[in-house]
Amino acid sequence: MQNNALVVNNLTKKYRDFVLDKVSFSIPCGTIVGLIGENGAGKSTTINAILGLINYDSGNIELLGKQDTQDDNVRNQIGVVFDGNNYPDVLSAQKLNRVFKQIYSTWDESKFFSLLKKMSLPANKKIKEFSKGMKMKLSIAAALSHNSKLLVLDEATSGLDPVVRDDILDMFLEFVQDENNSILVSSHITSDLEKVADYIVFIHEGRVVFCKSKDELRYKYGIIRCGTAQFDTIDKEEVIAYRKQDYEWEILIADRDKAQRKYPKAVIDPATIDEIMLLYVKGETK
Repeated sequence: MQNNALVVNNLTKKYRDFVLDKVSFSIPCGTIVGLIGENGAGKSTTINAILGLINYDSGNIELLGKQDTQDDNVRNQIGVVFDGNNYPDVLSAQKLNRVFKQIYSTWDESKFFSLLKKMSLPANKKIKEFSKGMKMKLSIAAALSHNSKLLVLDEATSGLDPVVRDDILDMFLEFVQDENNSILVSSHITSDLEKVADYIVFIHEGRVVFCKSKDELRYKYGIIRCGTAQFDTIDKEEVIAYRKQDYEWEILIADRDKAQRKYPKAVIDPATIDEIMLLYVKGETK
């Protein structure tokens, strides 16, 4: 078994007003990797390049151990879910099943209908009558029904209520219980990634800022909150980024336990993924 479901190496794509600049990261088999970044950072460009929807200028992509990412056998093992409705509104799930039987040689009809039942999705109702949450569940059911080993999800939980999102996140966790399966999920809802992701890849202005384990970000990173007098005493070599708020400074650090020992009177909070991203983007670096 290969060690990585996906390897992206020095991926570069140049547009007139934007450059995806030597993006590199990998997805170990059996893991969920969250892709984060502000709008326009390059997340969708990266995903489109991985899926072969756009040509890229340089770099290489390896999918499921294969350099030939256009290989039909490789493509059959990738499940894709985009934000919004992925299928014609006039179809029902029953008719969609017939379409996919013609498209995928690995299509598993019994699994598809089993997933529909599990998700309480009607087989004969037209998709245009589905709620947004139902449409997303249908897309995920289809993605899971053709022997997928890698799911690629672009904002798959955006605009959904917390209950539906939680159901979908549980499905992701269940999928990667098989260590042959992996997920790349791009999302603005970082709290979802804090629940399920093993690793976080942060893209800003077309470049990878970091690729780190979620546990390192949650349990090691911290934010010192202090006034100007204490801010001036902080060793700036230990600071990742900082910014001035109304009445205090926020200082992002990579090792909050070490900082707490060094500055015992300082208030040092755990950092959420949202806060880490905001300080990288809006804060100043040393």
